[in-house]
Amino acid sequence: MESGAGKHWTEEEVKALLSVWSEKNIRKQLHGTLRNKGIFIYIAKRLQELGVCRDWKQCRAKYKNLKYEYRTVKYAHNSGDVTKTMKFFHDLDAILRYEPVTQLAAEENGMCSVTEAQLNTSPTAESTQEILEDEGDFANSTPAALAATQIKKETIDIDDDSISTTSEDRSCTPVAKRMVGTDSHVPLEEAQNHFKVITINDTGAGKHWSDNEVRALISIWSDEKIQQMLEGATRNKEIFEEIARRLMKRGIDRDWKQCRTKYKNLKYEYRALQKENEHLGNPRRKMRFYDEVDCILRRQPLGPAGWGCESSSLLSVSVGDVTVNTGSLSIKRKTWNDEVSPVPLKKSASENTILHFQKLLTERVHTVTEGKKLLLERLCKQEEMQDLNRTQRYADPSAIQQVSAAAPAAVAMAPAGSDLKLGKKVNEGKTKEVFELPDMPGCVLMQSKDQITAGNAARKDRMEGKAAISNTTTSCVFQLLQESGIKTAFVRKQSDTAFIAAHCEMIPIEWVCRRIATGSFLKRNPGVKEGYRFYPPKIEMFYKDDAANDPQWSEEQIIEAKFCFAGLTIGQTEVDIMARSTQAIFEILEKSWQPQNCTLVDLKIEFGVNVLTKEIVLADVIDNDSWRLWPSGDRSQQKDKQSYRDLKEVTPEALQMVKRNFEWVAERVELLLKTKSQGRVVVLMGSPSDLSHCEKIKKACATFGIPCELRVTSAHKGPDETLRIKAEYEGDGIPTVFVAVAGRSNGLGPVMSGNTAYPVVNCPPLSADWGTQDVWSSLRLPSGLSCPTTLSPEGAAQFAAQIFGLNNHLVWAKLRSNMLNTWISLKQADKKLRECTL
Repeated sequence: MESGAGKHWTEEEVKALLSVWSEKNIRKQLHGTLRNKGIFIYIAKRLQELGVCRDWKQCRAKYKNLKYEYRTVKYAHNSGDVTKTMKFFHDLDAILRYEPVTQLAAEENGMCSVTEAQLNTSPTAESTQEILEDEGDFANSTPAALAATQIKKETIDIDDDSISTTSEDRSCTPVAKRMVGTDSHVPLEEAQNHFKVITINDTGAGKHWSDNEVRALISIWSDEKIQQMLEGATRNKEIFEEIARRLMKRGIDRDWKQCRTKYKNLKYEYRALQKENEHLGNPRRKMRFYDEVDCILRRQPLGPAGWGCESSSLLSVSVGDVTVNTGSLSIKRKTWNDEVSPVPLKKSASENTILHFQKLLTERVHTVTEGKKLLLERLCKQEEMQDLNRTQRYADPSAIQQVSAAAPAAVAMAPAGSDLKLGKKVNEGKTKEVFELPDMPGCVLMQSKDQITAGNAARKDRMEGKAAISNTTTSCVFQLLQESGIKTAFVRKQSDTAFIAAHCEMIPIEWVCRRIATGSFLKRNPGVKEGYRFYPPKIEMFYKDDAANDPQWSEEQIIEAKFCFAGLTIGQTEVDIMARSTQAIFEILEKSWQPQNCTLVDLKIEFGVNVLTKEIVLADVIDNDSWRLWPSGDRSQQKDKQSYRDLKEVTPEALQMVKRNFEWVAERVELLLKTKSQGRVVVLMGSPSDLSHCEKIKKACATFGIPCELRVTSAHKGPDETLRIKAEYEGDGIPTVFVAVAGRSNGLGPVMSGNTAYPVVNCPPLSADWGTQDVWSSLRLPSGLSCPTTLSPEGAAQFAAQIFGLNNHLVWAKLRSNMLNTWISLKQADKKLRECTL
């Protein structure tokens, strides 16, 4: 299926595309333009005039695939294999040789810039240098190999408006691939057919990367284990899925395709600057993050190809006149010439010799693949186990790891079976210790203690098992917030008593959000009765100073303090962001506790500045010390640390009562990550041509965690089938929101609204030509019908999410987080604008 398409191209559609493509002005623009989105928009419009309904992305994907198939066949013909053929070959041959399908005038033929001889020969040294990522990787390549590379280059697209048409994706399928359980191999003669075609959907494009997102990607890329996997990978999807997971834990929502595309673009830009702009003297002026990328890639020399070469390089080995592209087979080993004779084998070489070559090549592919898989499994093992059953168990956590003989105090509980290396102790508080992680730059280990305190440690006791209880509570709460879209420092739970977090410079302000007046608020505000409810929740700030007993501060005091952490000065914008985030975090947790009939009375949190991304994120911990929690809204049933504060005398029996309260919370906090509420969205489209519009609705629903199904039915042409589909979804008892997608005369939405009690929303795919007329069929409805209309596919999904969010705290949390993140992005944009103006 083509990019963005809902059906395959028919023969008539392809002929129409070729007829437009064959026009001289179209060919000229396609040949000389780097950003070609506008050209394909024009081609799509021309096709519509011919009765073919395809958008510009579909046209461009088909154009690239036709070119790829043509060049593959052409390459086979030039290699002596005349049996390989394709549909429309002669039409494409005429176009790509700058000879139109219909005979051109003599003067037009004379203007052609590419001849058949140029097409059939291999690239020159100059053009090859522009195409290849690393010239050294092809030092020993044959012209056939370079031609094959040129074929692949022509079929890859990175971004919708990419400046460069060159891609670094050399990770194509290995040619001599061993089949599972057999000794069969792909014949070398078919090597040129194993290049991977990447269409629009593979690019992962959609929005630009912010500076903070790029910094986070680079910090993960700089991880030595990630670099080793990228160097030794032939197929790197799993690696970029791991990178995407790490980014998600830092609050950055990017899929693996987007990560891979950005990774390749950074490398391409870096290599291009090195090779083409050396005469400028300072390539840093031309590329952002040059120094960071340089620190990573300078360990990977641009020398001749070998097993120690950089991950995106290609290994070309000649057998007779056929060049084999093995993909990314980079691993720290001997060079190929150490084991295989560098002298190319003649075509007359014996079959046994060729089979021996294939066997050696396959063994190397197998070795690299297995090594990559083992390394990736080792890196993800703990996280996967935690995601599967949340019952990760470690051996005796009392094992102490000494950091150095000179610093015996810098010790921590290291989980058995883990190779996590601890660095120096960064900080130590009343209930936790913080350690650097040398193997994870930009991350720290947060180790909890079996200690409970009150009144700034005026009361302090050891409570066996509290470290594990607090760690479980914090991990679950941070996971809930992170999955909702709140930016936190949390990375993952490492052991029963520790979790890994992004390294932050902490802002010394405690942010308190209150729904009900109680505790110290009553002392500071005499006359207010306990139980007074704040609408909206009340925000208070306290400066962390044990000697002064944490005095309350105003916003003005925080701004005038002119704090600066990790290079970020805390001003009005940052204070506003923290205040708004505090309220959103409280409301998400308050909503999450409601299904368990628990009232979140108040909450205390802290923020830090991520030393890598320079962003303000929720940091520290949120455990049973951080809130007041009243089951059934009854203060006498409180389960939080207040039960410890209220003790007149601390006895073993009293501590056991407090511990039972903490265990009660730890058991139920895991339920915050689940919901009993069900729901789904059913998108009804009037025609398969509306599929791309409906896919956007389905994708937006996925961001809210809502299942979405797509159906095709027409209320005009088959009303009985439409009502049968409606009854099918009404009969299973699952709450459903119907989205009607119908252009022109929209009968689908009104018919559904008039025959179901379930919510129905119109989302018509309006066209530029008739949209202003067509929309009235969705807006003006007969009496007794109510189906709202939204033109945005994302808006339709959000409308459904708001309905389900009434009874599903997980969906509601994502909606609330989206509101917060939108507000923050506007606040930051305003700050940048004001700074530029000033």
